[in-house]
Amino acid sequence: MRANYRMQRLFVTDTLSAGAALEASRDHFHYLTNVLRMGDGDAVLLFNGRDGEWRAELSFPTRKRLLLTPDEQIRPQPQPGDLHYLFAPLKTGRLDYMVQKAVEMGAGRLQPVMTRHVQGKIASLDRLRANAIEAAEQCGILSVPDVAPPRRLEDLLADWPQERRILFCDEDHQSQNPLPALSAITERRLALLVGPEGGFSEAERTLLRSLDFVTPIPLGPRILRADTAAVAALAVIQATIGDWR
Repeated sequence: MRANYRMQRLFVTDTLSAGAALEASRDHFHYLTNVLRMGDGDAVLLFNGRDGEWRAELSFPTRKRLLLTPDEQIRPQPQPGDLHYLFAPLKTGRLDYMVQKAVEMGAGRLQPVMTRHVQGKIASLDRLRANAIEAAEQCGILSVPDVAPPRRLEDLLADWPQERRILFCDEDHQSQNPLPALSAITERRLALLVGPEGGFSEAERTLLRSLDFVTPIPLGPRILRADTAAVAALAVIQATIGDWR
């Protein structure tokens, strides 16, 4: 069932079930009452990543309290996306954009990776999570991806579960077409690794190419910014061996 984009959607952490009222957070109270000017009897859609999507009615037991009472499940909870997105942090504005697009494209886990030429940093995991939640609310997604703390590339690869294949965007790949490399992959559990704006170092590229569970892929003849490369790579992976098929 497709998402209803005419109703306001909110992510909550509470368990959702028919008749079980939950208290709106301070932020939700402000947004619904002061920004959207919603009142008693109006309805929103709630999701928590576990119980599907629910229609919930607003009620005000006092002027400063807002209850959200689920009364009907609109969509059941789907299986969460299983594609892991590994990325070198970018500068703040472009990092926010990249995280939002990764969520829209079906990433199930966001893993910042510190590489030799990384130019950005993760100042706040809470900000990453907030961007992921905002993207899910706006795009009708019912699962919010896990957000992992940053790790050095070498440390991440040292204990990587080898049943999950890593596809890394290799700007020095001898080909320009990613489809032959992708079509040869048989694993269903996948991760995408996109490097920093300065690219991977030679040592990092050599390490990645030496690992049996890593496949380098090209992204065409043009030089792409890291955030553009992320969207392009996620799209071609989902279309060829991911959940678009």
